[in-house]
Amino acid sequence: MPDTILLSAGGTGGHLFPAEALAHELKGRGFVVHLVTDARAERFAGSFPAEAVHTVPSATFGSKNPVRLASTAWTLLSGYRAARRLVKRIRPAVVVGFGGYPTLPPLMAATSLGVPSLVHEQNAVMGRANRTLAGRVQAIAGGFLRKAGPHAAKIVEVGNPVRPTVLAAADTPYTPPQADAPIRLLVFGGSQGARFFSDMIPEVIARLPVPLRARLSITQQARPEDQARVKARYDALNVAAEVEPFFRDLPDRMAAAHLVLSRSGASTVLELSVIGRPSILVPLPHALDDDQGHNAQLLVDAGAALMRRQPTIEAEAFAGELGALLEAPERLAGMAAAARTLGRTNATELLADLVASMRSGHAKS
Repeated sequence: MPDTILLSAGGTGGHLFPAEALAHELKGRGFVVHLVTDARAERFAGSFPAEAVHTVPSATFGSKNPVRLASTAWTLLSGYRAARRLVKRIRPAVVVGFGGYPTLPPLMAATSLGVPSLVHEQNAVMGRANRTLAGRVQAIAGGFLRKAGPHAAKIVEVGNPVRPTVLAAADTPYTPPQADAPIRLLVFGGSQGARFFSDMIPEVIARLPVPLRARLSITQQARPEDQARVKARYDALNVAAEVEPFFRDLPDRMAAAHLVLSRSGASTVLELSVIGRPSILVPLPHALDDDQGHNAQLLVDAGAALMRRQPTIEAEAFAGELGALLEAPERLAGMAAAARTLGRTNATELLADLVASMRSGHAKS
């Protein structure tokens, strides 16, 4: 009977996409894959290649209010108990966490029951959930994380898993915008960061020269409550724009883009490098460890991206930078080529190797 691998991930794309890539690889190797996550994952889980998708209660320590702290602690305790029942029932050979607070109950349960466990850290700095688990698990797989710090002996640098849809999109070569032809701009901010782009980017576009603005074809993610007003603003500017809360084919849209304007979560930085597209990155502000800033810096250092900090962005100045970049096709092409130098496409196989080695009791160091 094939071994079962339990994958655990927070319910955002940034956590679920690398888990999905690993799931495809593990299934191809004959393993049975289960996923445990939270209720937010419903929009992603339809394409997840799992035997079953389980949800357990979880919560984030995002408030110092004593009542809310107590409520969070109770929710996590309930999740831990549910996770212990799940682990005992499906008897996984290995449990793999991909970050986010929903991974705490399953990984805590697994380690308390003696099940071989590891976490994968996508970012260049370790997130809070993974830091909490680092002392309990047998290995830490590093995406952009390097072998350093107090847990260096556990860190295995494998890179970030790449979904098959991203690898397929990477086959599309980059062609910079041609004179007087449409310019395709892709704008997205993820589940936490789209509001700023909905407020700012239409006003930036409004300040571009009219001939340049007329060439734009914009694809933009916006929260459902912002979708209508963002689309109306672009219509008023006579700018062709598709505005939706979520794009299931985002890798294909990234491959079609001449320029990407986005946050800099680990999955986004990975996909920009594998597909090879120039970008302007605006890290999510107020993050405890500035993980998105560290991620963006990787592309900036390679000459593949510009990074702008949200508090410093002013519409008129940003429009000048954006306009200059859009009218510099050779620079865009150079940035696209530079992004590809960071693309690592064998991370999924290396992570699956690590999982298999832990299953057989010989975790790599």
